[in-house]
Amino acid sequence: TEDPHSKQVLLKYSDGNYTNYMQEQTRFHQANFSLEILNTSRQDRQLYEYIVSKGREEKVWQIQLEVYEPVSEPRIQVLGGTEANDSRTVTLNCTAERGDRVSYSWAGASRLCARNGSVLHLSYSPRNASLACSCTCTAANPVSRRAVAFNASECGREPQGESP
Repeated sequence: TEDPHSKQVLLKYSDGNYTNYMQEQTRFHQANFSLEILNTSRQDRQLYEYIVSKGREEKVWQIQLEVYEPVSEPRIQVLGGTEANDSRTVTLNCTAERGDRVSYSWAGASRLCARNGSVLHLSYSPRNASLACSCTCTAANPVSRRAVAFNASECGREPQGESP
């Protein structure tokens, strides 16, 4: 059986000299004692330990590395719409095809656009359509942010699928 306390050593530093055991995958910066992981992938997402030993004293830090796929450009889809008297309602859905832990928010010139989440329900008067329907969806995660604007001219149309 494997010893549960065994570890893979990436780098060893002693008396101003160091040995990097994974030169293809890591780069040690001696000026600030940082270790850079090159070409990260989701498989690098794990708990790492950083140990500094000096004589009989040892300091240990644990670092959880998170790796995120950047967010792709979001698309806005018109899910539906209704019209009654002097009021229109349109439902928009914003989605990004790629990205980890993506959050969505809406903003625009009108307070009607202010919303968190991928779905936006807009209720407006047809005479204010250009202002009410000028909304921008932002898809974001900890490493990237992409935004797309909804074309106000789409507000008066029937649902047709995705808009640019």
